[in-house]
Amino acid sequence: MQKVLLAFLSFLLVLVLLPLDGVSANPDETNDVELRNAVKPLETTVTFLNSGAHPDDERSDFLAYLSRGLGVKTSSLIANRGEGGQNEIGDELDNALGIIRSREMIEAAKITGVKAYHLSETTSDPIYDFGFSKTPEETLEKWGEELTYERIIHFIRTYQPDILMPSFQNDDTQHGHHRTMTILSERAFKDAADPTVFPKQLKQGLSVWQIKKLYLPVSSGDQADTSIEIGDFDPIYDMTYPQLGEQSRYLHKSQGMGSNIPVEPRQVHLDLKQSAVDTKSQSDLFAGVPYDFTDWANKLPHSASKLSVEFKYLQRNLDAVIAAYPNEKRVFSKTQTALSNVRSITAQVKKAKLSPAIKNDLLHKLSLKEEQLQNVSYVSSGLEVQAEAASNILTKGQSTSVTVTVKNNGKQTLKKVAASLNVPKGWKTKTNHKNVNLAPNKSATMTYLVEVPDDADYYHAYDESTITTSISYKYGSTKTSITEELDGTIAVLPDVGLTLSPEDIVVNTADVKEEIPVTVTLKNYTEGKASAKVALKVPENWKVKPEKATVTFHEKSEEKQVKFTLTPPKTIQNGDYHVKAVAAVNGKNFDSTIQEISYDHIGTFYYQYPAQINTVAFELLMPTSLKVGYIDSGFDKVADYLSNAGLTITKLTEADLAKGDLNQYDTIVTGIRAYLSREDLKANNARLLEYVENGGHLVVQYHKPGDGWDAMKTAPYPLTLGNPSIRWRVTDEKATVNMLKPESALFNYPNKITSDDWNNWVQERGLYFPMKWDDRFETFISMADPNEEPFDAGILMAKYGKGTYLYTNLVLYRQIQSQVPGGYRIMTNLISYGTQ
Repeated sequence: MQKVLLAFLSFLLVLVLLPLDGVSANPDETNDVELRNAVKPLETTVTFLNSGAHPDDERSDFLAYLSRGLGVKTSSLIANRGEGGQNEIGDELDNALGIIRSREMIEAAKITGVKAYHLSETTSDPIYDFGFSKTPEETLEKWGEELTYERIIHFIRTYQPDILMPSFQNDDTQHGHHRTMTILSERAFKDAADPTVFPKQLKQGLSVWQIKKLYLPVSSGDQADTSIEIGDFDPIYDMTYPQLGEQSRYLHKSQGMGSNIPVEPRQVHLDLKQSAVDTKSQSDLFAGVPYDFTDWANKLPHSASKLSVEFKYLQRNLDAVIAAYPNEKRVFSKTQTALSNVRSITAQVKKAKLSPAIKNDLLHKLSLKEEQLQNVSYVSSGLEVQAEAASNILTKGQSTSVTVTVKNNGKQTLKKVAASLNVPKGWKTKTNHKNVNLAPNKSATMTYLVEVPDDADYYHAYDESTITTSISYKYGSTKTSITEELDGTIAVLPDVGLTLSPEDIVVNTADVKEEIPVTVTLKNYTEGKASAKVALKVPENWKVKPEKATVTFHEKSEEKQVKFTLTPPKTIQNGDYHVKAVAAVNGKNFDSTIQEISYDHIGTFYYQYPAQINTVAFELLMPTSLKVGYIDSGFDKVADYLSNAGLTITKLTEADLAKGDLNQYDTIVTGIRAYLSREDLKANNARLLEYVENGGHLVVQYHKPGDGWDAMKTAPYPLTLGNPSIRWRVTDEKATVNMLKPESALFNYPNKITSDDWNNWVQERGLYFPMKWDDRFETFISMADPNEEPFDAGILMAKYGKGTYLYTNLVLYRQIQSQVPGGYRIMTNLISYGTQ
């Protein structure tokens, strides 16, 4: 197990020869990045909070400067999980994407030394990324203003930041979610300190908290109260702080974040919006905010002069730890003195006659410093900890073992080294191990039996780690305690998971199939052998064969498949239906799908949801001989859904695009943002245009301007996509759609498109509407968000040679994957054009 919080240490160069603070070092002694990261926060007592709406909203460059450059305790408070965003690394959307983006945020924050928090607590939380919003009013209506604000106040009173900075201005160029977090952050500046605001929090043990300063970022120095140069080169990281920030942004892979930037000056400009301290006419970021314990000593009343002396002495001890860097042994020794000092002063402050506000402030700062000193002690001790469970996937009632190995790689003997396990309430742990003394180069292994109760909660990706280990040791009379994660994700899962294929079913009332094949894949999560009886629960008047089946597992993680055949009634009515799967194991029923989400940059996590097929019945007419080639981007599942609905779809490979006979297809469709993910598509774009010129029909789904889209060359005629995106989208999924050419085959063949086909859309109508196009393109629909001018570029089509080129920025993929009938019918018409 890595002790470090930095996932990227492997690529940082630990090669700087000059020691900090003028301390001489041995010629062969190099700077230690991990130790530097631990020691740096001892320089200051300031806490800083950055608030935003989505993962990747954090101001990475500035936060890297504050945390890594100055040692300021820095955190990001993010509203939701980014569930409504787009995915550039896979086809996960909604909650599965939210899990990915949450973990990306956590991993990215580790690089900059920042702690990431979220207001949203579950995958069914009201504070949800419902898609792009243009107004804070819409956002608060959907999130719930009272709930959202209560959580913000609760967090501020818990975290107790000195300085708060929302990431964005509250103006109409910003996402409604961004504006909402800024509005609520500004309101919380005073309310978090008001005991009449959410008083129940105070009864639960929290204290009111007055933020000292609130800043908003601005674009230029003439708008700012203070401007800070953050582009300094840090030899410890062998890069500037903005570059370090970009390294963290690279971990937001699902959003395509991160860029290579040069070493150059960069300033952050901040506008001081609210202040509760006397800055004495100084514009410095920290003016009026005590920066270290010496400043705190100077704030104490004359009656606390003895305590003031103690705080100045403490700061000297902290400075001594900093000055000892990079000598690990000397840092360790000085840390024990400072740690003992912090605990002594904490006891004195608790007994001192101070105002409640000052006492609260001091105790909070001392508790943070104790935590930081214990981390320095641990990092400089040379203690190496490896903790792992015999099985990372657990089931209710199961027992497993956890092994914790500690090795002393340091230069001093550590006394009473102990490890204990932290498990959820109701779990049991057993061990025969006792405390051990560890001399240098000695190690000890401790094994624990862990019993999972029958009523244990199932794993949730947003919960804290299921099992952690607390490590403690003594050196002299000073005790250090830290908490470490186990290797991998420990998850309590159902005995069996059921995955259904297809995920969704369309029953075409124009041609009801007598047989609809369904495959249930069962995965065994229990230890060893198991038997499962699986069945499908179908709607009334449906038939299923077989009625049930039995599978036998011989080992954990084994998968078995059972094939069923569904027969819907011939007279099925339009509407929504559900086909559910259930499996009985050892007398207990299980009915969940377990989606494994695994990527190298975040690890492995699980999303549990009901094992059911969402089924919709409606009329979908289609040409019987239509042959479609689909250029799959990997970002949508449209080809699979259309195939399941009965269309003949072939996914085109690189070889197909480069050398295949494209003329065999009536229509070719590109997946969303395919020019971003398919280099072969860009390389063979000329072949696609030639296909159109020869009489083919090409349908291109939406792209961003930066997706490898060339406004002058990608389409047969100039076509410029809308930028900035906030100006070129219709976010109201209920926006009225006007068909400008209702007589066109696009709206009449093979399906008659009516206003009903625009009902029940999800999230939005369209995004990245084209902003400029050649006169040879025709327009077919018009729509607008409330109080805005309409866009008429939702569907553009032009004749080119003997064929037709159609571009649509409608979010048809979301509608199809959400089983919205109109999405299927409109897409079927778009790809059937020319065959009427």
